[in-house]
Amino acid sequence: MATLIVAFPKIDEAKAIRSMLVRRGYDAASACTTGAQVLNQAESLSGGIIICGYKLADNMIYTELYDCKPKNFELLLVASRKLWLDCQENNIVCAAMPIHVNDLLSTIEMMLQAQMQRRRKQRRQPVRRNPEEQKIIDDAKAILMEKNNMTEQEAFRYIQKCSMDSGNKMTESAQMIMEIYDIY
Repeated sequence: MATLIVAFPKIDEAKAIRSMLVRRGYDAASACTTGAQVLNQAESLSGGIIICGYKLADNMIYTELYDCKPKNFELLLVASRKLWLDCQENNIVCAAMPIHVNDLLSTIEMMLQAQMQRRRKQRRQPVRRNPEEQKIIDDAKAILMEKNNMTEQEAFRYIQKCSMDSGNKMTESAQMIMEIYDIY
């Protein structure tokens, strides 16, 4: 599950929202008051959502935070509608102040679902290999086809299975196959 970072200029607000999220079962990593704290926290995490106010205690506004955040994080701005200047242009999700718990939770849930769909879509895309890596795999397939009387598809599946079983990249598994047959 993605991690939530809560950032508001007043620590009491940030802690209250973080506590509410934790009670609802979300992984809310921290309550921050400055943009520097948020960025430091985000660098140590694999991804998630930053829930923040318009301006933080170190005078960092949400657009600056958006520009500096790691790419695997999204931003949820909680502010009055008149402060939503650059949100649509930058794909920043907004929630109106005063915030209602159910509105906040449904917005977070919508963002988490969208993140999951993007991750699934990325996983389904074929791996792009450079020509060097592809040649190694093709050479290993050719060896398996010649020495073990496999079809090209069987050889590919064999390399793929070795890769998954060992936790190595396919090119590493292909190199090992070539080393076994003393080709390298």
